Amino acid sequence: MLAARWAFRGADRLGPKVRLWGRAFVRNDGTMHIGDRCRLTGTITPLQIVAGNGGTLEIGEQVAINYGTSIAASMLVRIGARSRMGTYCLLMDNNFHHLEPERRNERPPSRPIILEEDVWLGARVIVLPGVHIGAGSVIGAGSVVTRDIPPRTLAAGLPAKVIREI
Repeated sequence: MLAARWAFRGADRLGPKVRLWGRAFVRNDGTMHIGDRCRLTGTITPLQIVAGNGGTLEIGEQVAINYGTSIAASMLVRIGARSRMGTYCLLMDNNFHHLEPERRNERPPSRPIILEEDVWLGARVIVLPGVHIGAGSVIGAGSVVTRDIPPRTLAAGLPAKVIREI
């Protein structure tokens, strides 16, 4: 618990019994709320958890985040209670540049990422800006989530598509 208290010392709210194994790079230039009994693992590769200038990062109770995961909130990233993330997941609510060569120095607007309760992201899942994943959903390993996923569904692929209901 001491490692978590130290790493998240800049958080606006840190629930009791948050655990951190290994290392984490944490920066809070916005608002950061970490729920009770979260389990964060940065043993093989450190976690990167950032609430950018004016951004809000909300991690619910009993969330488990595995090593190598990067979460960046420029506007809003909300992770619901009891959600799980495999290794090397990536959640960023901003692309940080436009595609057009003449606009690559401009920062596009952020769009919120919302994971409802009991969402499970497999290893190396990428969640793009503006995505809402419904409660109880599972995203298969290596998927890129480009659009909303309904509650209680299994989705996988590049881009992630609903495979079946759970």
